Amino acid sequence: MESKWVIQKLTSRLPSCFSTVFSPSKPLTGQSPCDQISTFVFNHVDVSLLLSICGREGWFPHLGPSFHASIVKNSKFFEPGDADCGRNALVVWNSLLSLYAKRGKSDDAVKLFDEMPMRDTVSWNTMLHGFLRNGGIDSGVGLFKRMLDSGFNGFDQATLTTVLSVCDRQELCSVTKIFHALAILSGYETETTVGNALITSYFKCRCPDSGTRVFDEMVGRNVVTWTAVISGLAQTEMHEESLRLFNLMRSGIVDPNSVTYLSSLVACSGLQGKKEGRQIHALLSKLGIESDLSIESALMDMYSKCGSIEDAWKIFESGEEHDEVSMTVILVGLAQNGFGEEAIQFFMRMLQADIDIDANVVSAVLGVSFVDTSLALGKQLHALVIKRSFSNNPFVNNGLINLYSKCGELNDSIHVFNRMPERNSVSWNSMIAAFARHGQGIPALKLYEEMTLQRVKPTDVTFLSLLHACSHVGLVERGMELLNTMKDIHGINPRTEHYACVVDMLGRAGFLREAKGFIEAMNTKSDSLVWQALLGACSFHGETEIGKYAAEQLILTAPDNSSAAYILMANIYSSRGKWRERARMIKRMKQVGVAKETGISWIEIDKKVHSFVVVDKLHPQVLDIYQVLSELFPAMVDEGYRPDNRFLLYYSEEG
Repeated sequence: MESKWVIQKLTSRLPSCFSTVFSPSKPLTGQSPCDQISTFVFNHVDVSLLLSICGREGWFPHLGPSFHASIVKNSKFFEPGDADCGRNALVVWNSLLSLYAKRGKSDDAVKLFDEMPMRDTVSWNTMLHGFLRNGGIDSGVGLFKRMLDSGFNGFDQATLTTVLSVCDRQELCSVTKIFHALAILSGYETETTVGNALITSYFKCRCPDSGTRVFDEMVGRNVVTWTAVISGLAQTEMHEESLRLFNLMRSGIVDPNSVTYLSSLVACSGLQGKKEGRQIHALLSKLGIESDLSIESALMDMYSKCGSIEDAWKIFESGEEHDEVSMTVILVGLAQNGFGEEAIQFFMRMLQADIDIDANVVSAVLGVSFVDTSLALGKQLHALVIKRSFSNNPFVNNGLINLYSKCGELNDSIHVFNRMPERNSVSWNSMIAAFARHGQGIPALKLYEEMTLQRVKPTDVTFLSLLHACSHVGLVERGMELLNTMKDIHGINPRTEHYACVVDMLGRAGFLREAKGFIEAMNTKSDSLVWQALLGACSFHGETEIGKYAAEQLILTAPDNSSAAYILMANIYSSRGKWRERARMIKRMKQVGVAKETGISWIEIDKKVHSFVVVDKLHPQVLDIYQVLSELFPAMVDEGYRPDNRFLLYYSEEG
C-alpha cells in the first residue's frame, strides 16, 4: 500500500519526467534537446527511487525492462549536454544497474555495465556487491582485478565496506582476507568503518580469531565496533569472551546500545548464565528499555534456555504488546522446558487470535514431546502444514518425520521424507533414526549409503542411530566398522552414548565378556549409560557374574539414580531362579531408599489420551477395563501366550 502511494505521488509530481522517459522520440515543442533532458535531470532522485521500488516490490519483470528500453532509446543518456546532466544521468544508470544486480540478473547486469557510457565508484561497487551476493566469488574477484587494471582511481573505503558487507559465508573468508590486505596496502585499515566491516565479515565467515585480532589492533572504536565483536563472539558460541568484552565496554567511555544488550543476552542464553542474565535485565530496567519488543523477546529466550520458564512467562504477561517473534519465543520456551501440553494450548491460542503462524512456530510445536503421544494431533498439524504451504520447509518436514515415527507410523515418515524437495543432514538423520527406532536395521544402513552418495556429511547423531540399528538386528561387525569409520574417516569423536550403543550391541548378541573388555579399553571414563547397557544385556541373558560387577559399577558412578542397578540385578537372579539372592537385593533396595520408577503406558481413543500405571485403579472406567482383560486373558493363553515371571519385580511392603 505504501509503495502504491509513492508511485501515485511520483506520477502526479512528475508528468514531464515520465513523458521524457517513456516518450523520448517526441521532443517537447520549443525545447532544445538539453532542455528536454533537463526535465529528467531535475527528477533523477525520484526516478531512482522508483527503480528501487520496482526491485523491492517484485515489479521488475514489467517495469524494469521498460525503464531500460526508454533510457537506451534516449541518446541524451549517452551524450549529456553538460556536467549536471551527466552526473544525474549516471545516477539513473547506477540505479538500473543495481536493480539488475539485486534481482540476480548477473548476465544482464554485466551487459548493461559494459554498455554504460559512464561509470563511477558506485557502478563498480554495485557490480562487486551483486557478484559476491549471488555466489560468483571468482567473478567478483575477477571484476575487482579488472577495476584495478583499467586504471580507474575510484577504489576507496566504500568499495571495501561494500564488498565486505556481502562476505558473510564461510567460503568467503579468503575474499575477506584479500580485501583486508588491500585495506592495509591502501592505508584504509585505520578507518573505523573499514575496521567494523572487517570484524563483522570475519565473524560471519566463522573466522573469530581474525575478527578479534582486527578489534584488538583498532585505535578508534565506536559503539558499532564493540557491538560487532560482542555479537560476533556470541554468534560463534564464544559466550564467555563475549560477556567479558561486554563488561569491559561498560567500564569504558563507549556506552552500549540496544543491539549490544541484545548480543549480550544471546551470550547469556548460550552460556545458560542466569546470574549474568539477571544482571543485564536489571541494567535494562534502569535504562527503561526492557519493554522494547526485541529486548523482551531476548530476555524471554535467555530465561527459557536457563530453565526459568516462570521468569520468561512473567515478562510475556507483563508486555503491553506482542508480535510473532515474542509469541514464538515463549512457545519454544514452553516446549523445551517440558511444558508440552501448555505449549500446545498456547499454539491453539495463537491460531484462535489469528496470529500469523510461520514455519518456525510449526517446527517448534512438532518438537513438543506431548505431540508424540497423539497421532490425531500430529495429523492435524500436518494438515495445517499443507494448508499454510510449509511443505517445502525442511525443518517442518524433519519434525513430521520424527512425529510419525514416534507414533509408530513408519510408512508416513517414509512418505514425508520421499516427498521432500530439499533435505539437510537433519532430514537424513531423522529418517535413519526412524528406521532404527522401528528395528529396521537394513533400511537404515541402505539410507546411510544413499546419504553418502548424495555427499551429505554425516554427524555424530547419524552414527548414533546407525549403531542403534545394528544393535537391534545383531550386525556386530558392521557396527564396529561404523565406529571406526566415524573416528578415522569423518574425524568425529564418539560420545558416551555411542560407546553405550556398542556395549548394548555386543551384549544383545551375547558377547558379554567382549562388551566388558570394550568398556575397560575405552579411552574415556565410563559413566552410568555404559554400565547400564552392560547390566541390561546381562539381565537379558541371565549372566550373574558380569551382571553383579556391572551393577556395582553403576551404583558407584550414579549413586543418586541407582534404581536401575537393583532392578536389573533382581531380574537376573529371578531368571536364574535364585530367589533368596533376589529377596536380598529387594531388601537392600528398600534399605537404601531406592524406589522403582513407575512404568506408564498410554493409548489414544477418540482424540483423547488415556494413561495407565501398574495395578491402576484410578481410571473412571476401571471396572469395565478389568472385565475386558479378564475375558481376554484366557483367549491369549489359548493362542499360546505364557507369562514370563522371571522379570517380575512388583513387591509389597512386607519384607
